[in-house]
Amino acid sequence: MLSADDGLSRPLLLEARGVRKSYGAHEVLKGVDLLVAPGELVFLIGPSGSGKSTLLRCCNRLEEPSAGSIRIGDVDLLSPKTDINQMRREIGMVFQSFNLYPHLDALGNVTLALRRAMGKSRDEAARIARENLERVGLADKAKAYPAELSGGQQQRVAIARALALEPKILLMDEPTSALDPELRGDVLAVVRGLRESGMTMVIASHEMQFAREAADIVLFLDDGVVVEQGAPEALFGAPGHERTRRFLRDVRY
Repeated sequence: MLSADDGLSRPLLLEARGVRKSYGAHEVLKGVDLLVAPGELVFLIGPSGSGKSTLLRCCNRLEEPSAGSIRIGDVDLLSPKTDINQMRREIGMVFQSFNLYPHLDALGNVTLALRRAMGKSRDEAARIARENLERVGLADKAKAYPAELSGGQQQRVAIARALALEPKILLMDEPTSALDPELRGDVLAVVRGLRESGMTMVIASHEMQFAREAADIVLFLDDGVVVEQGAPEALFGAPGHERTRRFLRDVRY
């Protein structure tokens, strides 16, 4: 597997270069590169506050970068001419807090964006939503409301909602951090299935064992910079940077 900095020798679906993000005098991202080829699963790891979530949010402009460039395929995401609402349909986002509408059942949560953002008819939206609920193993929960679902089930509904828009790439921000350990496995099984189907994904997560087993490339961030990156067998098995070694020693996995 090619390393994340080998952007010249492979096509790129996501190309973020030199991304910086500051809040006042506090610089959260200090010139980060994130290069993702079609079909790759890239993991972002690092301590809390290292910039992982901010980087993901910059990649769909939920946060506006202070500097740098971001491209999705041939589209300059930061260009004032770019229709960001259109692009966000191509950049799926899954949050750690699920963000489901409590007054809508699972089917309604998935169909809402299909109808409002894509103009699908009620019947067409329902068909697509059911297909994607089945894809995440929740075909029998279409009429269940969020309060009737476990945390893991709610997260899978959120994944189905993102998938229903047929994104080119799926960004996941700590998708299992709000879940009890016994519920994480169901969500990770969905991620594994998506990887096997060829979905391009970037995941910020503390799931080190899963990253080691499933990722194509792992980036270790600390204090707003990429300290080290590479194939998981190299980064986890023989990290080259002392900061990476110290982080992995301190994290149980």
